[in-house]
Amino acid sequence: MTRIAVLISGSGTNLQAIINAVDDGQLPGVEIAVVVSNRKAAYGLQRAEQAGIPTEYAPLGAFRRRGGSRQQYDADLARKLNDAYRVEWVIQAGWMHLFSMSFLQHYSNRVINLHPALPGTFPGMHAIEEAWQAYQKGAIQHTGVMIHLVPDEGVDDGPTVAHEIVPIHADDTLETLEARVHETEHRLLVETLHNLLCPHSF
Repeated sequence: MTRIAVLISGSGTNLQAIINAVDDGQLPGVEIAVVVSNRKAAYGLQRAEQAGIPTEYAPLGAFRRRGGSRQQYDADLARKLNDAYRVEWVIQAGWMHLFSMSFLQHYSNRVINLHPALPGTFPGMHAIEEAWQAYQKGAIQHTGVMIHLVPDEGVDDGPTVAHEIVPIHADDTLETLEARVHETEHRLLVETLHNLLCPHSF
């Protein structure tokens, strides 16, 4: 089995897509070893618990208040994933925290991030909204979704593993565009994990 950790900060819809894919046999040989959130109220933690998956609440702020550095937080989390859960791959599915090399060095080329924009466009937390605004100004005709490796501390700019264009329609609202982007995320993430983690399955 390939043991993965899924890291979240919010509702966990992409986590749910992975859970469903594991349960449905779309990701043969893949096991979600743990779901980690840096936000206690993240609904994704409830999704994991309902699926019988171990969870970890790992707030950076509380760690910093105890005198720890960001690098120490990252190193401690990497050790916990490795020692307690034997994690082989880390999937950032809406994880709102940039890792330092203190974490990334433990999972070289095995940290995957999902971002709701095409490579080289709209990095950061508000990608869909920024794409919507750019469309309103006539600057773009489409946006997209990318999945990339996280080799360093760059923001949404690692080597691209997969990407897909998401069209923006004239009658779209921000909400309908968000829904189309998220639908694409769920499908592309599962397809990409299958290609990366289940290369010998049919």
